[in-house]
Amino acid sequence: MSTFAYIRVSTIVQSHSSQEFEIRSYCRKNHIHVDHWVSESVSGTIAVEKRTLGRLIDKMSGGDLLICSELSRLGRNMLMIMGVLNQCASKGISIHTIKDNFDLSDNINSKIIAFAFALAAEIERTLISQRTKEALAAKKLEGVRLGRPVGSSKKREILKCREGEIISLLESGSSISMVAKLLGIHRNTLRRYLADRNII
Repeated sequence: MSTFAYIRVSTIVQSHSSQEFEIRSYCRKNHIHVDHWVSESVSGTIAVEKRTLGRLIDKMSGGDLLICSELSRLGRNMLMIMGVLNQCASKGISIHTIKDNFDLSDNINSKIIAFAFALAAEIERTLISQRTKEALAAKKLEGVRLGRPVGSSKKREILKCREGEIISLLESGSSISMVAKLLGIHRNTLRRYLADRNII
């Protein structure tokens, strides 16, 4: 039996360090030794079989343990997360997620909890995205310019205030260029902001 730690960030400019710190702290507290560390920089929307995670699960065996910071590291939507959980359950692989505080083993209770969590997260993301798009559309109809603020520092302050909207739009599949256009800023300005803030 082996223990694998899995880390995923969405872009190469983001740091793996925070997730690694969480996993190391968790393992130290629970006296768990990690045999293999696996990390990748890839969007959670990419199919699991095309990611390092898919290859990792393929080579894992029954009794192995997979540790990650939270369920969202496994995938960006409910079906993808459930696919990973079901694949691991069928092979007898356990999954521990730290932030969610879930111990996902091959038992019915864990499967029900995981399904409920993933479903709730997916519904919440959809609702937030819908509300954000409706609010932006309403502002445009009212003639409010989602315009380019004057001065670099002021731009960053506005982006910071609207960070929740930006994340929701990106998670719903909108591109950086599309979000930047809605906000009335250059896509490079938004890209630099996201990189500096380490935002998925």
